[in-house]
Amino acid sequence: MNFYTNTHPYYCGIDLHTKLLYVCIIDNENNILVHEKIDDSPDKLLVLLKPYLGNIVVGVECMHCWYWVSDFCEEHNIDFILGHALYMKAIHAGKTKNDKIDALKIAKLMRGGNFPLAHAYSKEHRSIRDALRRRTHIMRMSAQLKAHVASTVSQYNLPALETRLDLRNSPDRENMRHFFPDEAVQKSMDLNLNIIETMVSELYKIEHYVKTQAQTHCATDLHILKSFPGIGKILALTILYEVGDIKRFPSVQKFASYSRLVKCKAESAGKTHGTQGNKIGNAHLKWAFSEAAVLYLKGNDNAKRYLAKLQKRMSKAKALSALAHKIGRCTYFMLKNQQVFDEERFLNG
Repeated sequence: MNFYTNTHPYYCGIDLHTKLLYVCIIDNENNILVHEKIDDSPDKLLVLLKPYLGNIVVGVECMHCWYWVSDFCEEHNIDFILGHALYMKAIHAGKTKNDKIDALKIAKLMRGGNFPLAHAYSKEHRSIRDALRRRTHIMRMSAQLKAHVASTVSQYNLPALETRLDLRNSPDRENMRHFFPDEAVQKSMDLNLNIIETMVSELYKIEHYVKTQAQTHCATDLHILKSFPGIGKILALTILYEVGDIKRFPSVQKFASYSRLVKCKAESAGKTHGTQGNKIGNAHLKWAFSEAAVLYLKGNDNAKRYLAKLQKRMSKAKALSALAHKIGRCTYFMLKNQQVFDEERFLNG
């Protein structure tokens, strides 16, 4: 975890909510200059900050509505930092907790060099990344509907569905329109099929849009990622937009930690107490590299032999995790050095 250590004449801590802000401004001598609640209005926030422009840094905790504050600070050339919600325990663990106290604590963390930094994603590509995340959410909902159709077939002891049946395809969905003899059950399944049909159509549109945007501004990186066997269009786009600028990671270890590809030991007095921080990091990158590990093995004898080699000293689950970790490290260097995938180097390295 990185902490903000730059010094400024003034520090502004904002306890951010959907409809209101609690703003606290302190100086280097720890004097409270402003401490009040306002509406979520850029104009009102500017009135409070105007006497200190050019000498102040604004910090907020990472929650769902920080985007407009970041854009506001960028527009007015104000230094902005984003606090990592899981590390800002100082504002959550007090005996008394309210918005006024939280705003003051945020400002003091900034002044004391103890403000834990989260990455403030650039405005240029932030909305595209969010659209891709929404696509993943809808895709998982679609998978649940498909699983419900399959489980209903088993529930009524009907002939098993063909293994090649894919409800994303229109002909396969039509084959299910008259599959169930009970009319009420068929109506229920038709509801699932109709929703799946809508989802498939809308998902194609968003995938096409995101791919078009990626080919416009980062076609080279997209091509580099897709050169890895097992990383297709969706995984490449996910990695591309979740990473952003690869240069923000000073080392491959930092990247692997951010991608949840490593587990950190919890040690005290020379004793190990398991691991911790397994949920800290980017869940979307963890999913992408785990999927890439499984897809990389399909029809790849060299990869299967490498996995078998790993399984001689660990379980299959841990071997797959180790392979995902290796793929993450490989991806980091591919993007950093602007080089396509080299399988011989990957397997022998």
